[in-house]
Amino acid sequence: MQYGICNLSIVPLRAEPSDSTELVSQVLYGELFKVLEQRKSWSRIRLAYDNYEGWIDNKQYLEISEDDYKTLTKEERLLSGDLVEFVKDQNEQLLTIPLGASLNALNLLKHDFDGHSISGKQPKDQLIKTAYTYLNAPYLWGGKTPFGIDCSGLTQMVYKLNGHELLRDASQQATQGEALSFIEESEPGDLAFFDNSEGDIIHVGLMMENNYIIHAHGKVRIDRIDHSGIYNVDKKMHTHKLRVIKKII
Repeated sequence: MQYGICNLSIVPLRAEPSDSTELVSQVLYGELFKVLEQRKSWSRIRLAYDNYEGWIDNKQYLEISEDDYKTLTKEERLLSGDLVEFVKDQNEQLLTIPLGASLNALNLLKHDFDGHSISGKQPKDQLIKTAYTYLNAPYLWGGKTPFGIDCSGLTQMVYKLNGHELLRDASQQATQGEALSFIEESEPGDLAFFDNSEGDIIHVGLMMENNYIIHAHGKVRIDRIDHSGIYNVDKKMHTHKLRVIKKII
């Protein structure tokens, strides 16, 4: 088994070993992974954080030892806490890193960082405050940063920045936590899931106070939510059909 680390800012994770295939997620600076299959130009990887799999360009990561991988995955997670930060290499060159980048491997990568970092579990009431950081970020299928993010990327990163783990896709996140019977039982930070006509979970957002929800739809936005689903004031219509609300923490 081989192991790797993302040593660049934001790297695409593809559905197939080609630049033209679907962006299924992104690998942020400092993220660790196992290399499941290596080809001439591409590698299929499994991320250490959420076991998500996809293909990454061999030019966009650094191989590390099994010992380094095991050591780093056992450490308390240290994350970049500002919208944009940077690290500096041995040649004094700067590399930008996004909100939520992992900083545990700075010594391994021989990078310096003197910005704002966060670690440990934060109280539940911090979740919505963190979500506001992503407000107006454009929707990007597979995105995980304030420069482009999808609905489950938003919920995963908000929870991650507060020390709580979520799986990557909305359908996976819907398997976590405890289901609530009514909207009235929900607290800010609980997750609301929405399905399509076939009953498949296709969307997720974070509940707020007073029947509002923050979610990624076109952009990260705040809308009303009722027992039917999300009501978009701009379109004057319901855009998503509510399936279930889950209490994760």
